[in-house]
Amino acid sequence: MGEGERPILGITMGDPAGVGPEVTALALARSEVRALARSVVIGDASVMAEAARIVGADLTVRAIGSLDEADPTTDALWVLDLGNRPVASLERGQVDPLNGKAAFEYVERAVTLALTNEIDAIVTAPLNKESLNLAGYPYPGHTEALAHLCNVSDDDITMLLASPRLRVSHVSTHCSMLQAIAAVTRDRVTRVGRLTARAVAPLVTRPPKLALAGLNPHAGEHGLFGDEDEREIAPAAAALQAEGIDAHGPVPPDSVFLRAVNGEFDAVVAMYHDQGHVPSKLTGFHDTVNITLGLPIIRTSVDHGTAFDIAGSGKARPDNMVVAIELAAGMGRDRRAVRGV
Repeated sequence: MGEGERPILGITMGDPAGVGPEVTALALARSEVRALARSVVIGDASVMAEAARIVGADLTVRAIGSLDEADPTTDALWVLDLGNRPVASLERGQVDPLNGKAAFEYVERAVTLALTNEIDAIVTAPLNKESLNLAGYPYPGHTEALAHLCNVSDDDITMLLASPRLRVSHVSTHCSMLQAIAAVTRDRVTRVGRLTARAVAPLVTRPPKLALAGLNPHAGEHGLFGDEDEREIAPAAAALQAEGIDAHGPVPPDSVFLRAVNGEFDAVVAMYHDQGHVPSKLTGFHDTVNITLGLPIIRTSVDHGTAFDIAGSGKARPDNMVVAIELAAGMGRDRRAVRGV
């Protein structure tokens, strides 16, 4: 692959007090990962240098002020240095609004670069939602922040968790169970199913078969355990089928994920956060990637949190970050091809 063909990735460092800097350094220390793309970390160079030292990554950290200063032919770890959270005053493993502000600014810069095609995809390390909110950014997480920065409605995006064994999208994510139940509407389920089918098709290289998970036990048992499945999910399946999408549902939620893992379905549309996250993490905790669907840019992410309990110890594993970079590189390469770059 020629140098100009390699996609340019912007990897946001995440919360400086969490494991994001460490897993990023560990991933980029691998020559085979660096070969996939021209990667630039968006964060604080002093924090990344300390993270590289902590994990024993054999990389020299280079701070740059613009993307064109990076030399992808060298083995340096290039950091677009915002200089907003120097390591000297950093206390790892702690909730801190200064860290929430810094983490948001990394994402904000990455989105600006992606929207102007200066980078081909974004890979995000984890941020801490409490720190983010204390800093004055009232987002439940990355997904909603990205939607706002891209001027996209929350109704038009969703989260897809993908591993080699299971793909799960979500009708709702970070909200209470009462709010999650209210979010299960024919319109929202149809939108998420449509986004999921579009995203999964290139991964399976054929029209995908989707399962819409039921909300209630046994998918409501024809109204015996609640009428949401018959009232909202079944009509959504019919609407998707009318669009030519091979959607089935509601499928009883206690068996749908096993059926998907066994190959009966290419993806499952989960009705709420834990319904989708529990099976995803059970079947692929270390190689599941979070992809945001519905954005005008590409974003992949690790599927774990800041892990404050082990931050700074060097114990964090980079597996999620490696897979997120691999997927972003492939998607970014396709995006470059479409743009004729």
